[in-house]
Amino acid sequence: MFKNRFKTLICFTVALVFILPDLCCADYDYIDINSPSMRKIPLAIPVFKSIASNSTEARFSKKASDLLAETLDFTGYLNIQDRKAFLSDPQKDGITTQSINFQNWTVIGSELLITGGVLMKGGTVQMELRLFDTFKGTLIVGKRYKGGMIHQRQMIRRFCSEVIYHLTGNKGFFNSKIAFVSRNSKRKEIYVCDFDGYGSKRFTFINSISFFPSWSSDGNRLAYTSYKNGKPDIYIQSFTEKQIYQINKKGINMTPSWAPNTDALAATLSFSGDQEIYLLTGKGKVIKKLTNNRGIDISPTWSPDGKRLAFVSDRAGSPQIFTKDFRTSRVKRLTFKGKYNTQPSWSPKGDKLAYTGRGNGNLNIYVIGVDGKGLAQLTQNSGSNESPTWSPDGSLIAFSSTREGPSRIYVMTAYGTDQRRLLAMPGEQTNPKWSPEVNN
Repeated sequence: MFKNRFKTLICFTVALVFILPDLCCADYDYIDINSPSMRKIPLAIPVFKSIASNSTEARFSKKASDLLAETLDFTGYLNIQDRKAFLSDPQKDGITTQSINFQNWTVIGSELLITGGVLMKGGTVQMELRLFDTFKGTLIVGKRYKGGMIHQRQMIRRFCSEVIYHLTGNKGFFNSKIAFVSRNSKRKEIYVCDFDGYGSKRFTFINSISFFPSWSSDGNRLAYTSYKNGKPDIYIQSFTEKQIYQINKKGINMTPSWAPNTDALAATLSFSGDQEIYLLTGKGKVIKKLTNNRGIDISPTWSPDGKRLAFVSDRAGSPQIFTKDFRTSRVKRLTFKGKYNTQPSWSPKGDKLAYTGRGNGNLNIYVIGVDGKGLAQLTQNSGSNESPTWSPDGSLIAFSSTREGPSRIYVMTAYGTDQRRLLAMPGEQTNPKWSPEVNN
């Protein structure tokens, strides 16, 4: 993702990220991310030890430890403990297994501990980060990172990925991004930010209405709908190339959705008179028709294996979600509760769909099993909530909500807990779309 733009950031870690030579790591299953009653594990993250003990290094250590705590707290898996309760100070006691008094951490309820050491030489920073099980008194994982001061966030995120992997068996979402629509005046443009809302940047400069962003599987392109020429057409735009492909057939061209691991996408076109879903190449050439029914078929979303498609259709008299299995060509209605169910999003694990439904006059986020069972409402009594999109590991759902007035982007766990705002910009933000996890 953004290969040229982040080339220097990639290079600094390719050869300079090591497992600490005196550490041996093992995989542990501490957190069951599939449990709706998952307990947050208490984690202590004291300020990292400043090796050279100068003021610049001390400030960097404090900022890096705060960033690590914020990033891990974002996952919803961990209970980050207040440093005011700590009985030990790594600045004095050390950061290795031999120098840590684990009883000082277990007595305040910390089940996990992260220590860090920072050494700065010139413009280079070295960080040693270690995750411990305090009750066992054992190391879970340790890493050493080296780079410039500007690489602090990348180093921290890499270690967060290691932490989550060793606690859950899953690498998490730390290399992912979120595309979304921001409205200012009468224009709607597409922006892209990191998974946690950091580093928001404008992606389109059309000065019109653009929406429905969709990521390619490699994270290098976005397809989206725009009214640049006065009607809804689809544009396919790369982060690294200047050329933009356009699908501007007669009538409506909208709601693109990239097929998994292919250079193809599904989209709604009406050049034949009816709004149907078609399969297109990455350059906009029509391959074949995927739906064929009188009425409106729109908003396709693919199963992770690419063998099924969910979409919205009014063939039953009101907007409802249907699925099509390409192995059998069978089309099945999935939603029956309520008269307005739209914006389906297939979970990365393939077992659920999140969608927007209207009940009691309000729009809310729901999830349902692909077998039609296990319907659950995730948002309620909090304005209008729309456009759910899954994180690449399936642990979080981003969505838009008007609970604070103007529409903003929010994030919650896959079970609806820990709902919090992701970012706030001038105007309104809607229509989020989470990228795949891309390993640079």
